[in-house]
Amino acid sequence: MTLTGFSHVNVRTSRLDEMVAWYGDILDMHPGPRPDFRFAGAWLYIGDNPFIHLVEVAAEPQAREPKIEHYAFDATGMAEFAAKLDRRGIAYSVDPVPGFPLVQINCHDPDGNHIHIDFSREEAEAAQLV
Repeated sequence: MTLTGFSHVNVRTSRLDEMVAWYGDILDMHPGPRPDFRFAGAWLYIGDNPFIHLVEVAAEPQAREPKIEHYAFDATGMAEFAAKLDRRGIAYSVDPVPGFPLVQINCHDPDGNHIHIDFSREEAEAAQLV
């Protein structure tokens, strides 16, 4: 077996509409086709690929230590993304990755899921964000 890519992450939420709106506004992901499952949800796309699968649940899942600490995306346009987060009042940190040519912007979605967006160190330096 050889892994050839990443398919998706599945996120349970009691705030389906808010999550769809947040991912659309902040990460420019759009809802798209989804199988007719017996439960509500939404698939959020980057281009033609549904990377975030939201599953609506009736109540907030019980608080516990998460098995997945975060998920991440590669991106360009770091300065514009940081400015968007600033305009929306979304807290974030800018964190260079030691020993790698990457700089992360770390933030959380409305359900508190940790997401980091990875940019090249070169872009981060050009934008004067590190």
